Amino acid sequence: MTVSSTLIRSARLVPVGRPTPTDLPVDIRIDDGTVTEIAAGLRPRGAETVIDADGRWAIPGLWDQHAHLTWWAQSRSKLDVSGTSSPGDVLRIVADHVASLPHPWRSGAIVGYGFRTATWPEQPTAAMLDTVSGSHPVILASGDGHTGWLNTKALALLGVPLRDGPLLESEWFDLQHHVSALTAASENIDDLLRATIADAASKGVVGVVDFEMAAGYLEWPERFARGIDQIRIRPVTYPDRLDDVLAAGLRTGSELADGRGLLTMGPLKIFSDGSLNTRTAFCCEPYTDTEHHTLGHQAYDHQSLVELLSRGHRGGMDIALHAIGDAAVDQALSAFEATGARGGIEHVQLIRHDDIRRMRELGVRASVQPAHLVDDREVARQCWSDRTDRCFALRSMLRGGVTLALGSDAPVAPLDPRIAMAAAVDRGADATTEPWNPDEALTPAQALSASTDGQTTVAVGSRGDVVLLDDNPIASGTPTQMGARLRALGVAATVVRGRPVHLAQ
Repeated sequence: MTVSSTLIRSARLVPVGRPTPTDLPVDIRIDDGTVTEIAAGLRPRGAETVIDADGRWAIPGLWDQHAHLTWWAQSRSKLDVSGTSSPGDVLRIVADHVASLPHPWRSGAIVGYGFRTATWPEQPTAAMLDTVSGSHPVILASGDGHTGWLNTKALALLGVPLRDGPLLESEWFDLQHHVSALTAASENIDDLLRATIADAASKGVVGVVDFEMAAGYLEWPERFARGIDQIRIRPVTYPDRLDDVLAAGLRTGSELADGRGLLTMGPLKIFSDGSLNTRTAFCCEPYTDTEHHTLGHQAYDHQSLVELLSRGHRGGMDIALHAIGDAAVDQALSAFEATGARGGIEHVQLIRHDDIRRMRELGVRASVQPAHLVDDREVARQCWSDRTDRCFALRSMLRGGVTLALGSDAPVAPLDPRIAMAAAVDRGADATTEPWNPDEALTPAQALSASTDGQTTVAVGSRGDVVLLDDNPIASGTPTQMGARLRALGVAATVVRGRPVHLAQ
């Protein structure tokens, strides 16, 4: 990738995080990856790339602060079992797929994605899958990524002791490398990633924090060398690779080899609880739909979590601490307080109001995924019926002084910041659905500000990451109208470090 000068002509600046004096069209010049001039009537220079905005709206580039890029790329080619309401629905999809396969079929396991069991009348078993899968190993991942439903042949193939119920949390996460290896022979991961990143750029994405469980700090420099270098990437690391990352001299924010300013080390990701769909999010009160009065799953006791955060903090790593239930959020904040670690809490789907104050005082940000509102509304009503007013408390956190950062958790939700922003604004409403907890809605300006990685209105000195939109993303209207506008935003151009990586035809 070479960085050259780019001139964007006749763009209107969207005020992000701070007002601008006028919305009259201006020209934007980007040199060596940084905005160097903003004025009307700038003249093109030599071989400078020129993009005519024709009065379109310019914003800093959009970020997805929490996505699993390889998993998202692969899931788009997997058997889709989302939208199912019972094991029987999934079994019919698998049976039809098996019947459609050529014989003999030698492409390894059948891998699918997307089921959600929390509202099912019965839970899935290996024996159920065995009845429809014939001789094929079948591996299905839940929509939230915390559950694996495998048939008997798949369990044997992966070396898992035979069992009838699904695999949950760490026992499922520990298999991800092996599952990927099973499918790699029939997929070209580079081609999938190229298509995925091109698609993301067409939606205005200039950067992704990649939460893939692989050694991203090693894999992404290799991918950049193969030309997969269109957007900024921050790969995270997990505790099992922390020592290797530190031994390599890396810290959060370190530039990775051959990243050309686009590839930097991300935070240390730690799971402290599970998910709502699997009833493993760690809560202060029992789930309301189970006889067993479960509080969910606590991955670490307080001392173990403190030791892990301390290890990362001493090594210069920011912390991305997964906490969905309110007890997990409380435990996370106690660990941040005890260690002085920097970073944020991922998801924060359920929070006690006093913990919002603690987040502000500790400077801990909330990395949230508003599109989960759509998937988790009915599950929350069933499992957390006595506390849904504290779910996705986005406005309360922002009003309480907590910094918000929006993401998708793709493939749990699509990698598309427009969808995340829209859900934050209309709270999952559409023509037939009422908004969920509308008092917790963000304004379009607030949602946009939480989607640009801390970048405010495009100005001299800004990163050379600029997106041109066909409509004003913060125009007023009803929440439903504003949400619909955000989802439908046309992206005319995406520029990363001065390089056009998407130009609409």
